[in-house]
Parts: sequence; C-alpha cells; structure tokens
Amino acid sequence: MIGAFRTEDGGYTFDNVQSIVESSNLRDAFEESIRISLTTALLGGLFGLLIAYAAIRKGTPGWIRSAFGTFSGVAANFGGIPLAFAFIATLGTIGIVTQFLINVFGFNLYQNGFAIWSRRGVELTYLYFQIPLMILVIAPAIDGLRAEWSEASANLGASRWQYWRYIGVPVLMPSMLGAVILLFGNSFAAYATAYSLTSGTGLPLVPILIGNDLSGDVLSNPHEGQALAFGMFVVLAAMMLFYIPLQRRASRWAK
Repeated sequence: MIGAFRTEDGGYTFDNVQSIVESSNLRDAFEESIRISLTTALLGGLFGLLIAYAAIRKGTPGWIRSAFGTFSGVAANFGGIPLAFAFIATLGTIGIVTQFLINVFGFNLYQNGFAIWSRRGVELTYLYFQIPLMILVIAPAIDGLRAEWSEASANLGASRWQYWRYIGVPVLMPSMLGAVILLFGNSFAAYATAYSLTSGTGLPLVPILIGNDLSGDVLSNPHEGQALAFGMFVVLAAMMLFYIPLQRRASRWAK
C-alpha cells in the first residue's frame, strides 16, 4: 500500500494509482483478469459441486470418493509451468482434440500460433485446478447434509426438487459462496500458468504486468507494479464486501 503511493525519489504521489484508471492497457488487464476469474470461479464451482456430490452422496462406493479426493489434492496444487507445458504438449495446435473443439464448438485455444493461447484456452487450463479445489472445499459441507433431512422431507410429501430448494441449497449456500470467492482469488492471482501459456505478451493480465514491472524485462517500474497489486487487493476486498451480506442472508437458512 505504501509503495503504490511513492515516487522513485521517495516522495508521495497518486499518479501510480491514477494510471490504472487512465491507462487503457492497465484497465484492459483488470477487465481481462476479472473476466477470466469470474468465468473459472463460476464454472469451477458448478462442476466441482456436482462432481463432489456425485462422489460423496449415499450409495457411492467408497473407493470413488477416495480416488476423487486423492486426485483433487494433487490437481489443486498442480499449476504453473508444468501445468501449462502439459496442456501445450497434450493439445498442440493441430491435435485431434484442438481441431474437434474448433470444428464442433468454435472453441479456439490459440490466438497467434502455438505459444500464444487465447482467453478461452487460459480458462480451460485454469479449470484443471479450479474444479479439484472446489471439490476439496465443498466436500465437508456436503458431508454435513444429514440423511435424515432427506428422509423427513420425503415422509412429509416433499419432492426431490423441494428438498433441494428449501433444505439442501440453503444449507450449502454459505459454503458455496465462500468457495466461489476462494476460486476467484485463486484465479485472479495466478501468474506462472498464464505467463507460460501466453509468453507474457499474448493476454493482458494483472499478475503478468506486475511481473514485468518488477523484473524489468521491458521497463522497470516497481511502483506501478505495487499500484497494480494494490488494485488487486481492492478488487478482492470488493468481492468480500459482496460476499459478506450474501453469506449472512444465506446462513439464516442453516440455523
């Protein structure tokens, strides 16, 4: 916070923070980072919740839960350059999977050749660790759904949809909201994976710009990097302010 408002000679200024608003490149970086983070947080939260429930619900063989738990623990911490290389080596630019995505879904992973991935490609890669992280976070909450609640609602004549509408979803909502916020922050701060996929220039993301400012590969500007980091904290704080009232409202249903 202090460095964001300092000059090179040790004085104080608002120019570093003001440049985030005035510079189109910096604004685009924040918009792109927020867009990717929201997309991967929502998709990762949805698919992670469905997979976790399918693996944990009553009647599922125990080895399935054990297998998903083990894989999720590994995949949630597998990121950076190894993950980017794994996706590049697996899909390539002319691979069967890539051509299928382009021809059937119009889902192009690349911008300008092999090394430069598009926003969709980065989002797809991020989902590899976002979904497992959601499984790990939401699994304890799913365990908290007692079997007698479902049985009691069925005895009172409630349908399966009504059970989820009035019991299951309200009970899980606080944990789901917290997990999505966690996934947003996890994606928003990711650096090495995106840098490896885009070569540091193909996609404007805030962590990449901070790395460029601090490493001095193009132009050393540490105070601008600190201002960008300060902006990241502002975005995350705004997400928390959005989360707190929703969490309080949702937690009423769990009492």
